[in-house]
Amino acid sequence: MVSAVITGIGTALPPSASQQMLWDGFFSRHFRHARIARRIFDNSGVVTRQGVANPLIEDVSRWPTQRRMQRYAAAALPLGREAIQGALTAAGVKAEDIGLLAMASCTGYTTPGPDILLARELGMPPQLRRLFIGHMGCYAALPGLAAVADYVVAQRRPAVLLCLELTSLHLQPASENLDVEQIVAHALFSDAAAAVVVEPRESVGERDLAVIDVTAQTDPDTAPYMTWEVTDLGFRMGISPQVPDVLAAHVADVVEALLDRHGLTVADVTHWAVHPGGPRILDVVQTELGLPPEMFDASWAVLRDHGNCSSATVLLVLERLVRSGPVGTLVALAFGPGLTLYGGLLRARR
Repeated sequence: MVSAVITGIGTALPPSASQQMLWDGFFSRHFRHARIARRIFDNSGVVTRQGVANPLIEDVSRWPTQRRMQRYAAAALPLGREAIQGALTAAGVKAEDIGLLAMASCTGYTTPGPDILLARELGMPPQLRRLFIGHMGCYAALPGLAAVADYVVAQRRPAVLLCLELTSLHLQPASENLDVEQIVAHALFSDAAAAVVVEPRESVGERDLAVIDVTAQTDPDTAPYMTWEVTDLGFRMGISPQVPDVLAAHVADVVEALLDRHGLTVADVTHWAVHPGGPRILDVVQTELGLPPEMFDASWAVLRDHGNCSSATVLLVLERLVRSGPVGTLVALAFGPGLTLYGGLLRARR
């Protein structure tokens, strides 16, 4: 039986800056009217972040959206190329053998898209199928992975999924009014690109991961709790403090339903790749699933080292888990606008 198997993961990151330097050199002034801002930054769980637009060097908060999109187009190509090339090299697959390139991003628009330009630069075939997954936010990697896996099984050809987010381009102007949602967003979000190669395989290696199943659940009654609005000054995030409460109400049921379809329980899962949307998100998921803290070490480490990189983040967690040693049965979880919860069941060779 042919399965869709992740055989290579590649990542690419822009230059780093420490959270402390960002606060001291920029955000302490940017949020000078909000005394709570320093506490939010200190409790974010983030130590370093990456960005194509570093506010210590250039303040993009007053840039019009057009200028931000021009920077997105210029910065996306080298990062996407590095991430995809890394994944192809890890998998031992040639670019000309790829049948589908799927790309997820909610932080920029440009036509022709980066997927077209990257396919040309990397030498992918003119007959390449392409799929762009836009504005799904932090959970986009998992529906993207599901679509890629379906293609791989149906067409018996390898595919690539690229998640590329440049949140640093959407720094919002300073305001004299208290806007806690903007403070939280600017304390957490970061830039990254991550790619996976998925191949049709009849067997799975110890460091490969078969895509077994993907599930989703949306609570449309809570849609206003997370927003990403296109404005004349970039994209503006809205994120309610009630988001963790919504996750608490649904995450256990989503995971139980996903595992139950395959005769598994939470105790059978050896590894967890949970999107680190913030400290409260990770705490809630751990509590609701009744898991020991060490199960989330990789998620906490990604939050610490990279912040929240939107759709690329769960792939960064996955890459860290695979790099640390053989993976058995793994559940990936990501959350975003909707509010939507996505779960994926992955498995290495038993």
